[in-house]
Amino acid sequence: MAAEHVVIDLDQHGDEPADRSGITQGNVANKRTVLLQLVAAFVIGVVLGGIGVGELRDSRAQRERSTMVALVALPESGYSGGSNSRGTVRLNGQLTLINAGPAPITIRAVQAEGPGVQVHGTGLARLVRPGGTGQILVDLQLECSTAFQPEPLSVRLSVETEDKRLREARYPVALVGSAWQEDALGMCEPRLDS
Repeated sequence: MAAEHVVIDLDQHGDEPADRSGITQGNVANKRTVLLQLVAAFVIGVVLGGIGVGELRDSRAQRERSTMVALVALPESGYSGGSNSRGTVRLNGQLTLINAGPAPITIRAVQAEGPGVQVHGTGLARLVRPGGTGQILVDLQLECSTAFQPEPLSVRLSVETEDKRLREARYPVALVGSAWQEDALGMCEPRLDS
């Protein structure tokens, strides 16, 4: 077998013209389709990303609202008994709590200590709705000579927020002029025996 050499003459035009215009038009159409698909994917990504960011912000704002604790605490007379022993009065009282926050909270514990004052919460936990009030029973131990100072007593509250976490909140309670002072002073005054 003899090897044949194939030679292509570039100066000579063949009888059949090459159809390059169809290939070129097909490539342009494919490029446009791919470009449109990329633009559509980008637009869909931007829309979905915007929705996702909005949902994330809403979720974060809801979490912040559910963890916020804003309370007002007021001493109330709940006098149901007491005793006076050597200048120290023990009595039962109430602490009224107002939920000034945006979410419900559960008060788990109340405690306060100051010069001549000890306060301990008693009883069950109390759920307080936003804008609502709740009363916590407390045991008070007050020294007649030192308990009623002009500076407020810092009351510590153990609070369970809507996300089921315990947080500590503090609120200053003024004892001077309060119902607790009124109840205690009646017991602090010396009794005259006939």
